[in-house]
Amino acid sequence: MSPFRRVGARLSLALVLVVAIALGVAYAIAVPLLERNLTQAKLDQLTRSALAEGRLYPRPPTGFAFNDPTYRNALDEFIADAAAATNARVVLLEPLASARLRVLADSREDARSAPDVSDDQVALAAALTLGTERDILARGDEEFAEVAFAVPASLTQVAVLLFSAPLDETLANVELVKRRMLAAGAIALFVALLLGFGGASVFARRIRRLERAADRIAGGQLDEPVVDRGSDELAQLADAFERMRRRLAQLEHARREFIANASHELRTPIFSLGGFLELMSDEELDAETRREFLVTMQSQVERLTKLATDLLDLSRLDAGRLRIEVEPVDLLSLAEALADEFAARAWTREQPLTVDGSAESSFALGDEERVLQIGRVLVENALRHTPAGTPIRIRSHREDERAVLEVEDDGPGIPPEHANNVFERFYRLEGTSASGSGLGLAIARELAEAMGGTLELTARPGRTAFVLRLPAAPAAASPSPPAPMSVIPS
Repeated sequence: MSPFRRVGARLSLALVLVVAIALGVAYAIAVPLLERNLTQAKLDQLTRSALAEGRLYPRPPTGFAFNDPTYRNALDEFIADAAAATNARVVLLEPLASARLRVLADSREDARSAPDVSDDQVALAAALTLGTERDILARGDEEFAEVAFAVPASLTQVAVLLFSAPLDETLANVELVKRRMLAAGAIALFVALLLGFGGASVFARRIRRLERAADRIAGGQLDEPVVDRGSDELAQLADAFERMRRRLAQLEHARREFIANASHELRTPIFSLGGFLELMSDEELDAETRREFLVTMQSQVERLTKLATDLLDLSRLDAGRLRIEVEPVDLLSLAEALADEFAARAWTREQPLTVDGSAESSFALGDEERVLQIGRVLVENALRHTPAGTPIRIRSHREDERAVLEVEDDGPGIPPEHANNVFERFYRLEGTSASGSGLGLAIARELAEAMGGTLELTARPGRTAFVLRLPAAPAAASPSPPAPMSVIPS
């Protein structure tokens, strides 16, 4: 695998990219803001200093001339002092009619007629407004902070006093900050790469452990637990893998048990049928014995048929191809039908089998044949797993928006440790009189859920109740409900 296709490398690069973007955004925002703030601060400082020095400007006397030696000396001294105080170039300019300026005095002794300020925009603006103007200007490759304001040149004329300070030092500070930010950014990227690679390597090792665990589970090795001691999402994924492993181990154990049980369930009636067929080939059997053999063979065929039906229903449920017809179903009528169907068996075991309910409140929405199938499983389980003489009750009633069919017995109950597992596929209680494939209750619950209902167990010593709840339907017109029917052995 290419190094850049590994999770660790990708996480490291992602971290470096995030840090680089963050640094780039910080650089793009901070550097221009710093440059703007520094230049503005320089301009503010120059403005304060210029205005303070401007108050010391020597006003010309009446009828003076700029070439008057006395005034000229005072003016040159003011220009020199102002330049030294403000650390800026100070120029006195005279506005001309052609939107040009003529230099009258300049703190640079060799620049009295310097052309670089003859069209200075700040000075021209101050000459037009007769007020104070300020701005940042570029001359050549340099930038300057400039402040200009009008001063009297005579009784009828004005001049402009210009203060111009280079921004070289300020911009040099900005460049220094840029270089240091770039250097710090390079160091931060390098550290992020190291930390990201280290953290991603640990993260990738945990992922590889989960990958190996998934390969073991996929290969059927379900005995080694999946462990991750972290507390993040990977640890939660590892816990999910561990729950899946335990569940698959349980299903594998159940599958093996089911194969063994199904093989036994199939082998026993098949061998029995084979033995009876071999015996019946003996022509010396009397008619009574042949009839007994046929009855026994019929029961074995019914046993095989039930097992095949359960397996077929289970496969249809898994494939989602089980057809459900939703229509109003009278649960009380179905309870009576169940009592009639199991009356003979209940009579044989001396188990009172009673039906109770109200026709007005027993209508549910469901598939009548499937509800009857669930009821058969519940009644048969009650008859099979309770001692002889144990009363069994089939009830139908309504709870809010649900119609209920309940099968209750007064048997020994189901141990609490098994109560949560009785609806599992292939599950059979150990150490009891349970028989069969262990599919009946599992199929019954899935049928109930397919009809939008639930099948639940309520168990305690001396009472066991399986409760089927289905969406209630408006009661159809029906005759008055009959009195509760009982099938009680005499």
